[in-house]
Amino acid sequence: EKQKTLPVSNSRQGEMAAAAIDMSFLEDPASFGKSRFHEHDIGGGNDLQDFQSCEPEAFAMAPVENPKTFCMDVKKAGVAPGLMDFKHGTTTLGFVFQGGIIIAVDSRASMGSYIGSQTVKKVIEINDFLLGTMAGGAADCSFWERHLTRLCRLHELRDKERISVAAASKLLANIFWQYRGQGLSCGTMVAGWDKKGPSLYMVDDQGDRHKGNVFSVGSGSTFAYGVLDTGYRYDLSVEEAVELGRRSIYHATHRDGASGGVVRVYHVHEKGWTKVIGGEDVNSLHYMYAEQKGCKGDE
Repeated sequence: EKQKTLPVSNSRQGEMAAAAIDMSFLEDPASFGKSRFHEHDIGGGNDLQDFQSCEPEAFAMAPVENPKTFCMDVKKAGVAPGLMDFKHGTTTLGFVFQGGIIIAVDSRASMGSYIGSQTVKKVIEINDFLLGTMAGGAADCSFWERHLTRLCRLHELRDKERISVAAASKLLANIFWQYRGQGLSCGTMVAGWDKKGPSLYMVDDQGDRHKGNVFSVGSGSTFAYGVLDTGYRYDLSVEEAVELGRRSIYHATHRDGASGGVVRVYHVHEKGWTKVIGGEDVNSLHYMYAEQKGCKGDE
C-alpha cells in the first residue's frame, strides 16, 4: 500500500531546497587527495625528482669520518692543542649600596683576538624587578637566562606574586648543575628587588651560587675590581654609584682587549630598575677621563 504524502506549503518547500547538500564529491573519492592546484599536476602528482630539485643548497660537510664530533675527537687525541679552548672575554659588575643595586656591563663579543660584535646586550631584563648579566658563551647565557625569564613568568601566573631574587637565582643554579661537564660556559649575576629588599647573586656554569655585595665577572674583572675596591662604599649616592660603575667598566675595557664597545649602567631600586646609561662609547670616556686628569689621552 502506498504511503500517503502530506501537502507541503510553498515556504516549507523553499526551506528544504535551501537545505539541500551537494554530495556529488562522494562519486570520486580520489578527489580528497588532490591539491587545489591539481589541474596543473602532470600525471596526477609530482615526481620524486621534482622534490629533490627543490632542496636548498647546503655547505659541504668536512671529509672526515664523523664531522659532528670532529673537534672533540681531535681534542681528545691531543694532536691539536688549544683547538677547543675558546677564549671568551667580557666585563660585567654589580654592587649593592644604600640606594639599591648598580649593574654595569660592556658590549664586546670576542673569541680570542677576533672581535665578533661591539653591540652585544649583556643585561637580560628578566622582569620589571629582575636583571641578569651575561659572561662566558653568549649563546649559553642568552638562552638560559631567557629560559629563566619564562620560568619566572610561570611562577607569577601560578602563585600570583613575583618570584624572589633568591628563588630566581636558585632556578638558574639548578639548571647549570644539571648540565655540569657538558660544555656550558656561563658566569652570570642575578640582581633584583623583592620583599626583602635588594639582592645580588653570582651563578656560574658549575652550579655554584653566591650572594654578595660586590661582584665582577669576566676577563676584565680583575681591572674592574681594582677600581671598585678603591671607590666602593655602601653609603654612595645614586650619582656616585653610577659613576663608579661606569668608571670601573671603562678601566676594564682600557686594559682588557676582550672588553670594549659601550658602557651600559642599570640602577635597581624598590620601584623596579632604570637604565641610567643606555650605551656610552668607551673611546669618548677615555678622552673625557684623560681631560679630567689634565692629559690629552694619547700618552
